[in-house]
Amino acid sequence: MSAEREDEYKVTSEIHQNSKVDKSAKPIVSPENVVTKFGFKLPSNLGVNSKQEHLIRTDEDGDFILDRSRRIEQEDAILIEQSHSTTLELVGLQVWRGALALADFVLFHGQSLFKDKVVLELASGTGLTSIVAAMFAKEVICTAIYDNDLTEEFVKTLVKILSIPPKKTIFIALEKRYVFTVSDLECVAPCYEHFLSCFNKARSGSHWQVNQIPIDFPQYFNYDRVKELVLWRIISE
Repeated sequence: MSAEREDEYKVTSEIHQNSKVDKSAKPIVSPENVVTKFGFKLPSNLGVNSKQEHLIRTDEDGDFILDRSRRIEQEDAILIEQSHSTTLELVGLQVWRGALALADFVLFHGQSLFKDKVVLELASGTGLTSIVAAMFAKEVICTAIYDNDLTEEFVKTLVKILSIPPKKTIFIALEKRYVFTVSDLECVAPCYEHFLSCFNKARSGSHWQVNQIPIDFPQYFNYDRVKELVLWRIISE
């Protein structure tokens, strides 16, 4: 975290450490941005939900160590223009780990879950996951939002979407971001806790099916798949 002014701090996504800036591509939105090349591997089944079992291991910090020895047919890349650092209220202008984890999930299950579907991505940020979804879906609609006030509106939007027929499935990727606060005297994840509070209040009395999906599916993008990443599935009834 670096200070641009004494009262304004900027944050930089960890993704920049593992990603390659494409210096041959010029940013279009802002000259201060960078164009990042996100290379990824296409599985031999191109996203078909196979029955192959994967050995799940963790390192000393509890982060996942995934088997990457499976056969790969080809590699591809997505170019994304993003900010190298932003203030807290503009973090959606950067790519974060949650987007790449969800993109991995879409690649692995693309043919079985997203083929010819209409996909709506809320809080899409730079739109990387939507681009991956567009490899399979009939139509993709993406929009970005992110702070406590918008979290509440995000949850209200989920309630509205799930209440309108036909039956819908929603996937939510989150990363618990821990910070030390004086009031708690410990490291907490306030944004994640605020989302949980809003979500649990909204689902009270509903008939949704809610379950957490294990983050043990194959990894195709280059990033650290940390234990703080969470993926949920919500199905309306």
